[in-house]
Amino acid sequence: MLPAPARMKVLSLFTGAGGLDVGLERAGFSIAGCIEVDPDCQQTLRTNRAEWSLAQTGDIHGLRASDVLSTFGVTKGEVVLLAGGPPCQPFSKSAQWHDNAAKRMRDPRARTLEAYFRVLEATLPQAMLLENVKGITAARKRVTQPYEGLDVLRSSLARINRRNGTAYEPYLLLVDAADYGIPQHRERVFVFAARDGSGLSRPAATHGPAARAANGSAAVERYMTAWDAIGHLDDPEFDPALRPRGVWAELLPSIPEGCNYLHHTPRGTGEPLFGWRTRYWSFLLKLAKARPSWTIQAQAGPATGPFHWRSRRLGIDELARLQCFPEEWSFAGNAASAHRQVGNAVPPPVGEALGLQIRREVFGQALSPRVPLVPKARDDCPPPEQFAPVPAQYLERRAQHADHPGAGRGPSPRRVVAPLEGR
Repeated sequence: MLPAPARMKVLSLFTGAGGLDVGLERAGFSIAGCIEVDPDCQQTLRTNRAEWSLAQTGDIHGLRASDVLSTFGVTKGEVVLLAGGPPCQPFSKSAQWHDNAAKRMRDPRARTLEAYFRVLEATLPQAMLLENVKGITAARKRVTQPYEGLDVLRSSLARINRRNGTAYEPYLLLVDAADYGIPQHRERVFVFAARDGSGLSRPAATHGPAARAANGSAAVERYMTAWDAIGHLDDPEFDPALRPRGVWAELLPSIPEGCNYLHHTPRGTGEPLFGWRTRYWSFLLKLAKARPSWTIQAQAGPATGPFHWRSRRLGIDELARLQCFPEEWSFAGNAASAHRQVGNAVPPPVGEALGLQIRREVFGQALSPRVPLVPKARDDCPPPEQFAPVPAQYLERRAQHADHPGAGRGPSPRRVVAPLEGR
């Protein structure tokens, strides 16, 4: 167990809109500095947390690791926690589906993982917390392929330990945000490592089946739902700017709540317009009021959900509520930039749960959580919306479309896209 310092200083890398950092701050950590390259994210941080020190050189590749200490006025070993989520696109399911063969560590964006460990060695914090998608733990398909994310992570920590006499040992925590009261199923991997080799267990679930399984007969909260989070914002007269776009826009009303394009496949109950699993999961994906949201995406393509149950796009305020940002938190930039910032963020309550767990298990501190940022359960959820018939212009696609033949055996996504895709 590590001694608890007077100030629990955090150095934040790839800070984005600050979701993880808000959570750590609520858990009692102090954000000593942030490194973030995106100008809109930088402005978001300045607007909401002017007291957080923001590196003038936001490009982590252009900032020498040796300069990090002087930039934020800290000494080597003083930082309690190095936290951040290197861009996850190279390891995401969407990227693997789109490219038909996952580039992962060959993707130039994966260099950010190496940059994270350069800063780790320069600062030697008492602990590190790295967030990413589940795909970062994917194994190599062949021995001849380049090392994948988890291999790079382990080998990087081993080299740092040999050179500095440290004992960083990675502990992988798979977390679903819905287990902690966030009205969204969002699975992410958090990698924790402490300088003395201390471990960390996953915080106990507070909501849903996992909490019930852990607490036996004790009363626990159900999952929070989309209606709990954004039902108070529901209005049939929505902003025209939120109307769906693209050639599939008029098909969206024919998708039931909680479903996606699979409804319109030979295995679904709608019209057979697509082959089973021949599109990415978020294609025409719609929220269900009475269930947690699907994972909020960072890239808002014309057919990429989740969409609102009223067959429209979600507003930034709704996206922020589904991620459980503080209500007063604002996002700089245009709508697409704000959407990207929200979709890339860690829900703050997840950061808070992990921060409290670190303080309890690693530093031996007895703490009581604050009033959580998660929504309160509502008992006025309306029934599902009625879905519409398929418009005539799509019916020409009716056929017994073949299923996807399986991973690695299907055609390239670029070749299966129909003319209606409207790229």
